[in-house]
Amino acid sequence: MKAVILAAGIASRLRPLTDHTPKCLLKVGTRSLLERTVDALVENGITELVIVTGYLKEMIESFMTSRYPQLSIEFIHNDRYESTNNIYSLWMTKEAVLGRNVLLLDSDILFDPGVIKKLLESPDPDCLALNVHELGEEEIKVITDPVSGKITEISKTCPVEKAIGESVGIERISSGFLKVLFAELDRMILEDQQVNVFYEAAFENIISQGAAFYPVDITALFSMELDTVEDFRTACEKIPSNLQ
Repeated sequence: MKAVILAAGIASRLRPLTDHTPKCLLKVGTRSLLERTVDALVENGITELVIVTGYLKEMIESFMTSRYPQLSIEFIHNDRYESTNNIYSLWMTKEAVLGRNVLLLDSDILFDPGVIKKLLESPDPDCLALNVHELGEEEIKVITDPVSGKITEISKTCPVEKAIGESVGIERISSGFLKVLFAELDRMILEDQQVNVFYEAAFENIISQGAAFYPVDITALFSMELDTVEDFRTACEKIPSNLQ
């Protein structure tokens, strides 16, 4: 299994913290977000990584090659990082991952390594980590079919009152699902020029066409997305002792 880490964004809402440092290299406690993500992957037996860079790519590449010389790491540079969203970064990994099972991770998540363990142990090969809490407008929300348990909607804009929780930003994807996903990404990007939307839009499209995708409840484990300076300060204050 390969892990894909999307780390291209500028993270303007985290300025001035990200003026000279990519978001994924911000330290929470003793380790950066990226270091914590990679350590969690290695702890769960995943040593092949694809990292999509953009903003301050040299810093990310230098850190990873010096910190993890034992890992197999492929860097893919999104030179359109200022004008595209994570759907474009994911699309760029097609040649590197097609035909493989993958874990897809956003690079701005502080999370317990047990989240990955739960996804890998799920009986459903295509699934995402779900955090159940009070929801607002900003979260990527998840709606499921009450009978089958399959995800029917996943977006920021779906109705809060129908959502069962928030997508954490970590997905497990089988090779078969991935083939369908990249076909949809090709259509959205090459034909419709949808380069500035969240990749969840592609998931929604193939789910509506019959692809089965399931949530895995990881609420009992710590997870937090860092989008703003306030988020960063909260993370530094609330990080559990076992993750220090």
